[in-house]
Amino acid sequence: MASDERISPEEQLEALGQAVITTDPAGIVVYWNPAAEQLYGWSAEEAIGHDIATLAIPEVAKAIGADIMAALREGTSWSGGFPVRRKDGSMFPALVTDAGIYRDGTLVGIIGVSTNLGSALRPLLERSTDAALVLRSDAVITYTSPAVELLFGWEQDSLLGTSIVPLLHEDDRPALATLLQEVVARPGVHAPVEVRVQAWGDWRWAEAAFTNLLDDPMVRGVVCNLRPSPARLAQEQAEVRARQLETAFQTRLVIELAKGYLVGRHGVTPEDAFGSLRSYARSNHLTVHEVCRRVVEGEPLVGPPARD
Repeated sequence: MASDERISPEEQLEALGQAVITTDPAGIVVYWNPAAEQLYGWSAEEAIGHDIATLAIPEVAKAIGADIMAALREGTSWSGGFPVRRKDGSMFPALVTDAGIYRDGTLVGIIGVSTNLGSALRPLLERSTDAALVLRSDAVITYTSPAVELLFGWEQDSLLGTSIVPLLHEDDRPALATLLQEVVARPGVHAPVEVRVQAWGDWRWAEAAFTNLLDDPMVRGVVCNLRPSPARLAQEQAEVRARQLETAFQTRLVIELAKGYLVGRHGVTPEDAFGSLRSYARSNHLTVHEVCRRVVEGEPLVGPPARD
């Protein structure tokens, strides 16, 4: 290839499918590639010369931005997920890698490569019937799957950049904090645990399973799969069924006692006694059970049943 046909660094950056943004040490944009235009909505002309924080970093992610700058000033690159903002104000979870550009040991610029974390994880997590969260090592949420709203009533966008801790019952937080420390320390899948989470205005038992993917370049986080606790659901269903059976038994018992009362008092058949109870209930817009309860309690509501 002739020297005049060589591909320039700018051409290479513009051909990347990921957003590439370069700023000076103060965060003022000096380069913004076409993929960044598509991802964030700002054209290069609109972005260059402006503070990256005002363009793309929402209030909930300001602390993360400060952490990134602190790491870069110490000569350490930073990679992870956090919420960013588009030109239209909407937020999305981004997977970002930032590195400092140094000249003679002095930080002269910052280059960042970012992609939509949701797009990367959607094929893996959004088909799951579980609610999926991706957490940073400090328990801040960087991604939520659509099932969080269906299963627990949580709004996806409102969770981005917030901690998972307020979603947990205060009695369960210490144990889960210890578990998360263990998860962060050891990559891979960890055994599920039961926790109470805030859902639909109440506390519901859920099964939480954690997978440490902090070293995975596509995730850079801890995946938390949540679903209503199967054991607790089975227990609750059994309790509901037991209450239903008890109610049915008590209802039947009251009816039989009322029938027996009329049979003994008026010498009629059980069928005639029940017909009289039912007729009185219909005439007075009452349930048969209510009429039977009153009869058992001694109220003289029903006269002698009519005979054929």
